[in-house]
Amino acid sequence: GDVAQLAGNPKAVRAVGTAVSRNPIAYLIPCHRVIRQTGGFGQYRWGSTRKKAILGWEAAQRYQKSMAVEGLAS
Repeated sequence: GDVAQLAGNPKAVRAVGTAVSRNPIAYLIPCHRVIRQTGGFGQYRWGSTRKKAILGWEAAQRYQKSMAVEGLAS
């Protein structure tokens, strides 16, 4: 819903989902970050296991950076 609303058409949720699922350059346009409004992961072109792994890796990177900023990381 948020992406469709930002695009100016709050009812275009399915169109956004279709566009995300057809993204051939996921390394440039990070479509794995799109999640359902319910918080569920939803579908992913390369499988839900890969989507969860990428999101987990990114979360770990953010955590490490936040610890480094606070001087807590080794």
